[in-house]
Amino acid sequence: MATQLLIYETAVPVSAARHRDASVEVGADYAFARNVNSVPLMAVEFPHAAPEYAIVFAGVNDEVMPAVILGMRGNENLYLAHGKWSAKYIPAFVRRYPFVFSTADDGKTFMLCVDEAFPGFNREGRGQRLFDGGKPTPYVNNVLKFLQEYQAQFMRTRAFCKKVRELELLEPMQAQISMGSGERLSLGGFWAVNRAKVKALPGDKLAELARTDELELLYTHLQSMRNFNLLRERLVVVEGGKAEVAPAAEAAAHAKAPGANKPVKRVAGD
Repeated sequence: MATQLLIYETAVPVSAARHRDASVEVGADYAFARNVNSVPLMAVEFPHAAPEYAIVFAGVNDEVMPAVILGMRGNENLYLAHGKWSAKYIPAFVRRYPFVFSTADDGKTFMLCVDEAFPGFNREGRGQRLFDGGKPTPYVNNVLKFLQEYQAQFMRTRAFCKKVRELELLEPMQAQISMGSGERLSLGGFWAVNRAKVKALPGDKLAELARTDELELLYTHLQSMRNFNLLRERLVVVEGGKAEVAPAAEAAAHAKAPGANKPVKRVAGD
């Protein structure tokens, strides 16, 4: 699975000194995500994403986070059609672009950054201005609130994933799709919850998961795995051939989901 921060090319801290005359024009063009085959997903997004995406767990070492699968190849996003997102729900990770947080050297303060390589970034006044008279505009303040909530949900999701790991519910998985042309596509590097292990949990553990609504998250994830069939259908449309899909336990996960774990404190230069 691909490294997610590749959608950010030149993210720099937002500051009055650098961006006094800068604007951001955000439209319906998501071409910046054309080369990613998965993006991180927060736990709160599961109910919204599950009808359209396969939700898996991915990461390295002890940092495992949920993600949605967008394509079977490393640089393939089957949810894009001529730059338009072809699904009702767009993951928050995608919607927050071209903005992202970075951490200061003290590890406690997070600063708002903008990817200046984003086509909508401009200094001609198109879209939303970032500063007015040297002060952040209401648009920037709204971006900050959105990313603060994103980071808060990241913390909750990380705690959920930690519990899933501690309960030893995950197993390595691999999805395979056979194309009508004879080509066989295989995607590994992710985990899925083992349904039998969930059912075998002690009563007190199940009760705790139910009380925190985390049991519902686990089953929402499991139900979403059927959406690998939707990937097959999208491949058929893109490549004009028949395809068959079959998941199998096999590979170890390796794609790390990004994200900071503390709220933003300020915009540089305030």
